[in-house]
Amino acid sequence: MAAKMNVMVYSGTGTTTESVRHCLFTLRRLLSPGYAVIPVTGDVLIKEPWMASCALLVFPGGADLGYCRTLNGEGNRRISRYVNNGGSYLGFCAGGYYGSAKCEFEPDNPKLAVVGSRELEFFPGVCRGLAFSGFVYHSEAGARAADVKIHKNAFSNVKEELPDSFKSYYNGGGVFVDAKTFENRGVEVLASYTEDLHVDAGEGKAAVVYRKLGKGNVILTGPHPEFAPANLTKPTGDPKYSQTIDAIASTDSTRVAFMRLLLSKLALNVNEEQQAVPPLARLHLSSHKPTGVADLVASWSESFTIVDGEDYIVDVNDVFHVRKYDETWSIRGLTRAVSDVAVEVLPKALGGHDDKKTLDIGQQNEQRSDDEKKPKTKEEQIRERVVYTSSASPDRDIDYDKIIKRVVYYEKELPSKQATPFFDHESYYANLAHHHQKAQNHSPTFGTNLLYSEVTTSTNTILEKNPSLLRNLPTGFTATARTQVAGRGRGSNVWIAPPGALVFSTVIHHSFSLTQSAPVIFVQYIAALAVAQGIKTYAPGYENVSVKLKWPNDIYAQIPGSPTNPLVKIVGILVNSSYSGSDYSLTVGIGLNLDNPLPTISLNSLLSSLGLRAMTNEKLLASILASFESLYRTFCGSGWSRELEELYYENWLHSEQVVQLDTHGGMKARVKGITRDWGLLLAEELGEGERPTGRMVSLQSDSNRFDFFKGLVSRKV
Repeated sequence: MAAKMNVMVYSGTGTTTESVRHCLFTLRRLLSPGYAVIPVTGDVLIKEPWMASCALLVFPGGADLGYCRTLNGEGNRRISRYVNNGGSYLGFCAGGYYGSAKCEFEPDNPKLAVVGSRELEFFPGVCRGLAFSGFVYHSEAGARAADVKIHKNAFSNVKEELPDSFKSYYNGGGVFVDAKTFENRGVEVLASYTEDLHVDAGEGKAAVVYRKLGKGNVILTGPHPEFAPANLTKPTGDPKYSQTIDAIASTDSTRVAFMRLLLSKLALNVNEEQQAVPPLARLHLSSHKPTGVADLVASWSESFTIVDGEDYIVDVNDVFHVRKYDETWSIRGLTRAVSDVAVEVLPKALGGHDDKKTLDIGQQNEQRSDDEKKPKTKEEQIRERVVYTSSASPDRDIDYDKIIKRVVYYEKELPSKQATPFFDHESYYANLAHHHQKAQNHSPTFGTNLLYSEVTTSTNTILEKNPSLLRNLPTGFTATARTQVAGRGRGSNVWIAPPGALVFSTVIHHSFSLTQSAPVIFVQYIAALAVAQGIKTYAPGYENVSVKLKWPNDIYAQIPGSPTNPLVKIVGILVNSSYSGSDYSLTVGIGLNLDNPLPTISLNSLLSSLGLRAMTNEKLLASILASFESLYRTFCGSGWSRELEELYYENWLHSEQVVQLDTHGGMKARVKGITRDWGLLLAEELGEGERPTGRMVSLQSDSNRFDFFKGLVSRKV
């Protein structure tokens, strides 16, 4: 069974953007890269199989009636089952109200009153608010720095020097009434308010409570210990709120220590030091031949917007700044240019006053009249992004979509080891040529143009979410990165790829004319097969590495020497498709755990146990891409041929596996393969004594999920 590595933050109906943002920032600082901290919607919690991979479910601040409308019934039943079976739940403010048996919120105030029972009942009593008066929805009017006393005896790993209390952001939260009287039901008080409260709290002033529930753990809070003062903005003309932020900042180290204690109490492995938000690195564009890059950049020229003599591409998701390598990137010059834009040019472009002051973009937008809210020109978008990029700090929350993506292209040489210390371009292109020749790929295209970054958002997003860029990229164009900060997977499996993973995305323009002979649905199978083949043809001696394909497009490895010989996932594949002209524009994203011990096992640790040398990113990427092109060419020429079918079945897990089809009333069936026309999973119904009835059932990969370990096929809703 794979380790639980997802920390899921509910971001659906009822939440506020600010609360979700603070949750993601603080939890990522304390838990990454060991866990992937990801936002999820109500649909995911109700319909997706998230429980098996979730280490912690978090409900942030907002208005819990929205949570009730979305999740009452099936959603809450799933959450309760998850916790009782060993999961952990953390509810901040509204998430605390929501996790209590009853919510009492300003019952005597007709404008604010919210009173009623709640289904989860993690805290068996009442969460009553307001703990402190003054709350106004969508406002900081009731915000304060609440003094919170830590109950150190409730934690097993408290450092002696930890102060007894700290100032926590508070805005509308409750108090857990008579919490101490529920000790016999597993409730512990972890922290209390020290000041007089606006409501009757009963015995004690419980601000944060814990409960052991079944095999799982629950923590509920009234205040917001997850709010980092660095992400709170001091407004002009509101000295009281500015003082609140200063007070919270004065005890911030204690706040962070308290958050560590909470997460440890929930059985998570917490970082000793906060992980800084990694800044995005340059995107290095190179090619296997000198003219390749020049031709490619020339094809982008129609998309260029020139600002202050620099080339930019303004696309749907990102803004790219494109420069040639031999042009000097002057930090001093860039800083001066950014300053000039912020102080002089941008206020005029946005209709502001030429007051020689750097703008707060958010405040400026709020002040616009209706006439000024017309769509921004590309130049205005670029200048705004330049300012945001220059002011982004690793100590604050960063909106990576707003950061300008810097593309450096190399026409005369390859990127040096100094420019890309963790990726050797010389080695990559040499291995690519070797593997293409070995696969007999004449005039190859896969991997011959490469976009590499030490740190990027997501290779799939960079390509797939920017259509102006995508339509000008040739088939086989590949983007790869050492670290991804916003990777994407199937369904709810959004993930962060730390160093040690091989992550890349390849563009394929698949012609509509191939719809009948080579249906696009098979590309995901071709990609999975290419990874397996790329591993086995890496070098002599690797042919028997035990990697297997799980339908539709994951790859698992068997751990040798283990008593149960378990299977663990080492590769995930995501194929995104859009229409462009007469083609499907496909972005095939692949993430492979090459050298990271978390969360289960890496490919290189598997190889070590087999007495084989560790693989390198450069050589393995080259081997996979050469296999991918060879298989894809065969597919385009002959469709899902017997040759490809047999090769696929040699590598997959499911031959003759008996499964239960929840999609067909719990029918038992035996997996027979995938159909050769549309790539559907094919299974034969079994009757008494598991005897075949002759009835065949076909299942689509995008409508059904296959839990290999449970032998269960269920429908995606």
